[in-house]
Amino acid sequence: MGALSPTDPQRMGFRARGGNGGLGKGEESGGGGTDGLPTGCGTGRERDPGQGRELLRCKPSRGTLKALAESLLAFLLLLVGGMFSASTPPPGPLEKIFQYIDLHQDEFVQTLKEWVAVESDSVQPAPRLRRELLHMVGLAADRLRGLGARVASVDAGFQQLPDGQTLPIPPILLAELGSDPKKPTVCFYGHLDVQPARQEDGWLTDPYTLTEVDGKLYGRGTTDNKGPVLAWINTVSAFKALDEDLPVNIKFLIEGMEEAGSLALEELVRKEKSGFFSSVDCIVISDNLWISQRKPALIYGTRGNSYFTVEVKCRDQDFHSGTFGGILNEPMADLVALLGSLVDASGRILVPGIYEHVAPVTEEEKRVYEDTDLDMEEYRNSSQVKRFLFDTKEELLMHLWRYPSLSIHGIEGAFHEPGAKTVIPGRVMGKFSIRLVPHMDMSVVETQVKQHLEYIFSKRNSSNQMTVSMALGLHPWIANVSDRQYLAAKRAIRTVFGTEPDMIRDGSTIPIAKILQDTTQKSVIMLPLGAVDDGEHSQNEKINRWNYIEGSKLFAAFFLEMAKLHSSW
Repeated sequence: MGALSPTDPQRMGFRARGGNGGLGKGEESGGGGTDGLPTGCGTGRERDPGQGRELLRCKPSRGTLKALAESLLAFLLLLVGGMFSASTPPPGPLEKIFQYIDLHQDEFVQTLKEWVAVESDSVQPAPRLRRELLHMVGLAADRLRGLGARVASVDAGFQQLPDGQTLPIPPILLAELGSDPKKPTVCFYGHLDVQPARQEDGWLTDPYTLTEVDGKLYGRGTTDNKGPVLAWINTVSAFKALDEDLPVNIKFLIEGMEEAGSLALEELVRKEKSGFFSSVDCIVISDNLWISQRKPALIYGTRGNSYFTVEVKCRDQDFHSGTFGGILNEPMADLVALLGSLVDASGRILVPGIYEHVAPVTEEEKRVYEDTDLDMEEYRNSSQVKRFLFDTKEELLMHLWRYPSLSIHGIEGAFHEPGAKTVIPGRVMGKFSIRLVPHMDMSVVETQVKQHLEYIFSKRNSSNQMTVSMALGLHPWIANVSDRQYLAAKRAIRTVFGTEPDMIRDGSTIPIAKILQDTTQKSVIMLPLGAVDDGEHSQNEKINRWNYIEGSKLFAAFFLEMAKLHSSW
């Protein structure tokens, strides 16, 4: 992304200093006079709302009228084109906070580098990785204590594995900073664990060595979720360093097992409903992405997830295809037929009755899709996909956010290594999931899937055994966008980015949102920092330096807006 200014440097045709989205000290923007503007300007300074640059306040002479008219025309064209820029923070604490964050951004990137270096993989149940997780949680606890927070490391017990092995679950952090009853209390949820990553799986760099290329910070966990967690900490550290009073009380709920199902977290939330969460006004989650590379978004809904396994077994041992090929029902052939019966080439789920309880589309909802700023070509290119199943923005967003989808994830027990091996697997297990939407019933979906697969299997007249299980069930989540935390977030986004946010849903599943909202009865908001092309869970995961640094400013503005609304509520 290169210079990472609020507007696209390639479109705008100017050079910006990477990191803060503006021209660096001593850099020129082109043109004739001081700072690249036409001659005849005064000494007052202001921000160019079109490009986020600092300009001289001009008193044009006749000789500059033409140039000024051209500049005004260019600015109007930018507005018509829907581009946006960061706004100058109002004088006062925010201006100081923003300046501090800009000046210390390299330190913030260095801390992210140190966190990325910790291989805090919670998915693979290995003692070495669990020790890394414990170390990661310790780093975060120390960082919070360094800011003056009261930190409790709550013991979460042990994880029992299928082979009888037990591993410690990393403690869950409950941290508090401030308890002024006159201030609102904002609770931030984040996680420190990551998905597995190996360079040989297609990473261009070591996934656990933060590498910056053209303003992009590559490394496992940069956007999911270590970067956003640190952005909150960066914001608090800026207030502390400047001896500025925090406008809100802040609480942190930080775990280390989100990628493995948030073990022990739901129980803790229930226990702390009348304790830790009793004074909380809203809960903020920053564990997802924008729908754009440039325009911020607020998320008000996520899909749920029912994860299934279907096992086909002939015997525990594999067969030699030369000895047994052609004389038995092969488990792999049965499984492929079963998986192939679940979804058609257009993406429609073939399980009978699956769409019966999907909430109908409202006219208001249609307007949200129409208003969402999505460049289909940019989205396709950033996703590195030749074509999508749908040609219009509205159809794509509806199928991504508000309709169920079925994805086939893999086959366990099949030969997959390089080379040729003439084996017939004796037992295979397919894995697939259905993303749920309001008002689908998880137990009904489970029954529908099992009945469908049993019917398909019976038609094959196979002598093998088939077993279908729902391994995981998570509900969808919807928020009330009229709640004041959404109003505060919109105002904060206008302050930092100079634009209205996209109001979007997330096609993925964030289980903790539903758990927190239902259990604590507190309002939840999703306030993402990452761009659509960050590649969470994928090879070459990254967060842009611009998103990381401007995101830290966004949280500062959000604090202030929450305080304003609290005093007037």
